[in-house]
Amino acid sequence: METWLLLVETKCKDETRHAEFNDWYDTVHIPDILNDSPGFKSATRYVTRDTEKTGGTRYLAVYEIETDNIRETMKAHSENVEAKKAMGRWTDSLEVIARRLCQVHNL
Repeated sequence: METWLLLVETKCKDETRHAEFNDWYDTVHIPDILNDSPGFKSATRYVTRDTEKTGGTRYLAVYEIETDNIRETMKAHSENVEAKKAMGRWTDSLEVIARRLCQVHNL
């Protein structure tokens, strides 16, 4: 079993909706991912404090994934996200800045 991290940097498109954005991310989105994306074990969110350099408040979500097949896991994850969007469990205030998938290196 391999361990991976999915790093997702986001921002709220509307500076007046941060509370709503964070509530959705913490109470809807993360549970949707952890409950319905196989292999996703945990999630931790961070907020940047260097807003002058980043052009506003940005957030980083770090998801820990355990899998024997990262391609299949990420395919299932993408399908889960699309299903949640179709169900209306999404927000129009989300802007994804960057995504990075990293394998944990065990020496």
